[in-house]
Amino acid sequence: MAEDGLITGEDGITRCAWAGSSADYLDYHDNEWGHPVADDTRLFEKICLEGFQSGLSWITILRKRENFRKAFAGFDIPTVAKFGDKEIEELVQDAGIIRHRGKIKSVINNANRALEMQEEFGSLAIYFWAQEPDESERPKVCDFETLRTLGKTERSTAISKDLKKRGWSFVGPTTVYAFMQAMGMVNDHLEGCYHRQVVEEKRAAFIRPTAKS
Repeated sequence: MAEDGLITGEDGITRCAWAGSSADYLDYHDNEWGHPVADDTRLFEKICLEGFQSGLSWITILRKRENFRKAFAGFDIPTVAKFGDKEIEELVQDAGIIRHRGKIKSVINNANRALEMQEEFGSLAIYFWAQEPDESERPKVCDFETLRTLGKTERSTAISKDLKKRGWSFVGPTTVYAFMQAMGMVNDHLEGCYHRQVVEEKRAAFIRPTAKS
């Protein structure tokens, strides 16, 4: 890991150093991490996968993501909300995903909570983007895996507390902060990383979802 948290690839582009550790991370760094998302299905997927990541490295989840999508019906919220004991047992036996019964049941629980939130706010996107923090709340941690396991802010702690009050599970402050990074609520590409400006431009052009008047 470079001392400044950056690395220059064979293509001459300077990136966050963690992006150079694997082809999977490189693609995720360049094409997804920090890009703003407003689609509820993708937001639900992201927060569920962040929950599965707890205690594991993100690369493990990333490499199994297509298996997760297949197992959880593309993370279609109404479909997952209807999963019962039969589906739970099938998922526990699915070697393509993380076979953690508690986390599997959490996805189903959270799908039902997501439906409630959609009814209350209009969409998950409206709920989350209404709580977008400012740049001053960004943790000063460079290492990607350290940020994912130690990174949290007052805002992520507040969102976590509110989600738990609403019955969500596996949504601790660090999990929520990693979700905020992934969905583009914050831009944690380091200063000097080419993609920090790319993400800033995408965030500037992004139309934040708001409740209909």
